[in-house]
Amino acid sequence: MNLTQRRVPQVFGLGRSSSIRSFKSIDSSSITRGIHVFQCPDAVGIVAKLSECIASRGGNILGADVFVPENKNVFYSRSEFIFDPVKWPRLQMDEDFLRISKMFDATRSVVRVPKLDPKFKIAVLASKQEHCLIDLLHSWQDGRLPVDITRVISNHDRFPNTHVIRFLERNSIPYHYLGTSKENNREDEILDLVQNTDFLVLARYMQLLSGKFLQRYRKDIINIHHGLLPSFKGGHPSKQAFDAGVKLIGATSHFVTEELDAGPIIEQMVIIVERVSHRDNIQSFVQKSENLEKQCLAKAIKSYCELRVLPNEENRTVVF
Repeated sequence: MNLTQRRVPQVFGLGRSSSIRSFKSIDSSSITRGIHVFQCPDAVGIVAKLSECIASRGGNILGADVFVPENKNVFYSRSEFIFDPVKWPRLQMDEDFLRISKMFDATRSVVRVPKLDPKFKIAVLASKQEHCLIDLLHSWQDGRLPVDITRVISNHDRFPNTHVIRFLERNSIPYHYLGTSKENNREDEILDLVQNTDFLVLARYMQLLSGKFLQRYRKDIINIHHGLLPSFKGGHPSKQAFDAGVKLIGATSHFVTEELDAGPIIEQMVIIVERVSHRDNIQSFVQKSENLEKQCLAKAIKSYCELRVLPNEENRTVVF
């Protein structure tokens, strides 16, 4: 196929008028939303089979995105649908999508029902800077992030009567101080603490995770970095950008790989900075940057939990 992107807002399942009739007799409180993502070799009939699967169980697609990269024989899709759990039990749904997955030799077929499935369990790793950590904690408390924060791990020792420690104690979230050195990066202990998590978040964690750690953890790790990568990699990115006199402040959230700040990008944001004058200083520059980092990291986590992020080749992502 020579289309690079196909948007399919109401193709799967029942039409709008049929949808109303289908759910007319059902208590609206029982209607549940599901999300399905699919990746397989491109072929004729994928959309039709996905549509048939959902419609045959009385479901209806609310929206769908399909992407087929140019000159690549790979199909990506993400669909949101509503259904009645009584008519389409959760385990049956898994079996139905598994059957289609085998039919098209899919490399990825994931279904999620936020109302029924457990929230993603995460651990947050942070260092001394707290802006991203505090924002994540409050977003979690307010229900804006669909995750359960199981613990916070840091190489910075915080005193008992600090804002972060008081918040964690009130919400029964363990805090683990693991001081690091060149001789001991404490990765074995970190691995023991995060075994039961679904993914990790580095909220300005200023330690490199080794390739050995990544191979042993074997799950996704999301990082936040000041600047529009690949610019200003490594340490002190805000100072690098300030010294370079940039007129755009950026932030990049990406997956962690063995190469420093080079993993597949999930989200990027920019704001325009006022022209540098004698009134500008590194403190005001950093404050603007930190605000952007908080927004960018939170959006990346939300997109990941909503199954909007799919791997595309070695170092790229498809973000629906």
